[in-house]
Amino acid sequence: MPLSRRNFIHTSLAAASALRAASGDLTQLTLLAAAEALRTKQTTSVELTKACLDRIALYDRGLNSFITVTPEVAMEAARKADQERAAGRARGPLHGVPIALKDNIDTQGIRTTAASALFADRVPAEDAEVWRRLQAAGAVLLGKLNLHEFAAGGTTAVTFFGPVRNPYAAERNCGGSSGGSAVAIAADFAYGTLGTDTGGSIRTPASFCGVVGFKPTHGRASIRGIIPLVWSLDHVGPLTKTVADAAVLLQAIAGYDELDIDCVDRPVLDYTKAIGAPVQSFRLGVPRASFYDKLDPEVAAAVDTALGVLSKLTAGAKNCVLPAVSYGPSAGGAETATYHLPYYPKSQGSYMPSTRKSMGRSASMPATTYVESMRAVRLLRRQVVKVFDTVDLVITPTTKSKPYLISEAIQRVETDKPMPPALANTSQFNIFGLPTISIPCGKFTDGIPIGLQITGAPWAEEKVLALAHAYEQATDWHKRRPSLFAELKPYEVKTSL
Repeated sequence: MPLSRRNFIHTSLAAASALRAASGDLTQLTLLAAAEALRTKQTTSVELTKACLDRIALYDRGLNSFITVTPEVAMEAARKADQERAAGRARGPLHGVPIALKDNIDTQGIRTTAASALFADRVPAEDAEVWRRLQAAGAVLLGKLNLHEFAAGGTTAVTFFGPVRNPYAAERNCGGSSGGSAVAIAADFAYGTLGTDTGGSIRTPASFCGVVGFKPTHGRASIRGIIPLVWSLDHVGPLTKTVADAAVLLQAIAGYDELDIDCVDRPVLDYTKAIGAPVQSFRLGVPRASFYDKLDPEVAAAVDTALGVLSKLTAGAKNCVLPAVSYGPSAGGAETATYHLPYYPKSQGSYMPSTRKSMGRSASMPATTYVESMRAVRLLRRQVVKVFDTVDLVITPTTKSKPYLISEAIQRVETDKPMPPALANTSQFNIFGLPTISIPCGKFTDGIPIGLQITGAPWAEEKVLALAHAYEQATDWHKRRPSLFAELKPYEVKTSL
């Protein structure tokens, strides 16, 4: 659905300002600013795409966010987009805008590996539904992004193609499993990306990399054609530089897919209208129990400051209590085992060691345990709705602590040593199936970003977007950029298969 004329006018001044601020570097534009530059003929899709590809070639060797870069595919799509715009056939704000996809989202004719040796040469015959919709909107594909193998962890350190590095501190992990998707945004490699989220895999990387990450309601966007972790808990959603950009990407992918049994047939609202919508009447809930315990002091301070800002923007905040959750993503282990049945255990040597262990646990899950846990998930999704009788949105830290070192992450997963609970504040919202966004709200003293999580009732994406945008406009955390790139060295772009 195209942006309304009102919203395009609303963003045009910001777009012009962003163009000036970029000082000729087109990659620094937000998605909406790039779209506006295309609409007003200040640039072309070919120029935007070349700028992104050049930046990837220059800097991604030090970050490793891409598994496959597709320069020929991207430039061909960009030229076509420019021709269509010149002929007066513009399709909307995404037409000609370069994006990238997490490498568990199928792309016809382009390898989709899930960051595993098992699928290193896998080339899908069909597109995932979300990529089909993005193509229909005119988006240009730059390539496929690195992830924690099979999306089965929270670090993006466990991948056949090598760990992804945090652009704010290269020795630290970037969160996971959609680490490449977050890093590509933080590093200005793409104007938007898609990630998947089973226990926090969009929001945790967004928090650690200082970008926006949005997991919509379970069933809002199709997961057909996405290599699954747990169908019952899997979500797909955007990672972007701003909340308005996330609304545009969500608009393109949201909607019913009758061939996806997890997708829900429910009308799609115009999410772009949430940008700038009033939030003064919103009642905020703060679940202090479990979500605010054991916080790093710097996280606690940043979130308290953010709550102060939000309280002034809205009707205020009060304590609330969410249903207790005793299950995590592992509750769906039988679903994981079902997908991997053709490959595990006969090809278990092709899995990374820690993934191999988790696959073994999934394969040994009793059917009774799975049925009990999934029934509990269904009950929790009914119970959590009652929370929103008295509050409109729930506010929590996205993560409780700083991302740990990549070396530490690898050592811990390989030895089954307990790890810091990176997903402690995110996985519950996969169980609940609620729309949840992470936005930047602060930084540690060493510059690593801190994220704030805003959650709404089922199908209340527009409220989540409205408050997130209002907070973003009241602060400048989303404008802070990493400074690592001067230390990185050029490399040759990887080509597609």
